[in-house]
Amino acid sequence: MQTDIPVTAAIRVLRQARVDFVPHPYPYAERGGTRHSSRALGVDEHVVIKTIVMETRQDDGRLRPVIVLMHGDREISTKQLARVLGVKTVGPASEAAVEKYTGYMPGGVSPFGTRLAVPVFVEESVLELEHIFINGGKRGFLVRLSPSVLTTLLHATPVQVGYEG
Repeated sequence: MQTDIPVTAAIRVLRQARVDFVPHPYPYAERGGTRHSSRALGVDEHVVIKTIVMETRQDDGRLRPVIVLMHGDREISTKQLARVLGVKTVGPASEAAVEKYTGYMPGGVSPFGTRLAVPVFVEESVLELEHIFINGGKRGFLVRLSPSVLTTLLHATPVQVGYEG
C-alpha cells in the first residue's frame, strides 16, 4: 500500500528514518481544513494535527519562522506563544513565506522535510494521543503515526498554547 502514495519530501524523511506510518489520501477541499479532512477520513478532529507556520518578530526587526503543531479542533494563542518564545510578537506567516520556509503549498504543509530547518513546537497534549494524523506534504494527504515521532525526529518542544476556538 505504501508504494502507491505521493513521494513528497515528508515521505522521504519518514522512510529514511524508518518511521512506521499509514498513508491516508482524501479528497482535498480548498479552505476545508481539519474539519473536512477528519470527516473525510472518519476520525475525530482532535487527532488531526495541523501544521501552522508562524513568524516571530525579533528585536532587530527580522522575522523568524516557527512551526506549531496543534489539535485540529483547537486554536493557537499568539499571546501565550509569544510569551513562551520570549518574543514581542508572533503571527501567521503569509502563504508566500510558508512556501519559502517549508517548500510546501499552504494546505499541504508537513513538519517533516521542510526546505529550511525551522524550530517546531507541539501542543503538549498532542503527545498524549495514541496516534495522530498529520500532513504528508501534499494537499489531500495525511499520514497516521505515533506522536512520539514529533519529539524523536523533529525534536519538537512541548508547549501549552492551545485553546478551544
